[in-house]
Amino acid sequence: MVRVQPITAEETRPLRLAILRPGQPAAAAVYPGDATPGAIHLGAFEAEQLVGIASFSIEPWPPAESEPCARLRGMATREAFRGSGCGRALFEAGRSWALGVGRVRIWCNARSSAAGFYERLGFERHGEEFEIDGIGPHFSMSIRIR
Repeated sequence: MVRVQPITAEETRPLRLAILRPGQPAAAAVYPGDATPGAIHLGAFEAEQLVGIASFSIEPWPPAESEPCARLRGMATREAFRGSGCGRALFEAGRSWALGVGRVRIWCNARSSAAGFYERLGFERHGEEFEIDGIGPHFSMSIRIR
């Protein structure tokens, strides 16, 4: 059973680099918004091992800028723990945080390879697939939480 708890942005970076930015310099694991007031970084732990991460911040969703939204970034789970419920536990903790700070929607730019995971959580795809330079194909996705 994984335990989810807040961690620092710095604590997310080794997994971000290993899973989301392999082969890139350490600076690639520092995301815009990491230090935004109100942002939260979550870690999923199996025993004492950090096995998954996710970061949430208060950030407008471009198609609906007036709607109070939160952005999910940098969700990653160690390969050996994928399918274990770790990602869902991270999302649910982030969803609780987002509801607590008055958000009605969570959005993300999801890697195309992870779109099915987000759809199983209830996210919807918006628009066409697009490329993020140096990272790969993505979809804009969101879920209404309230």
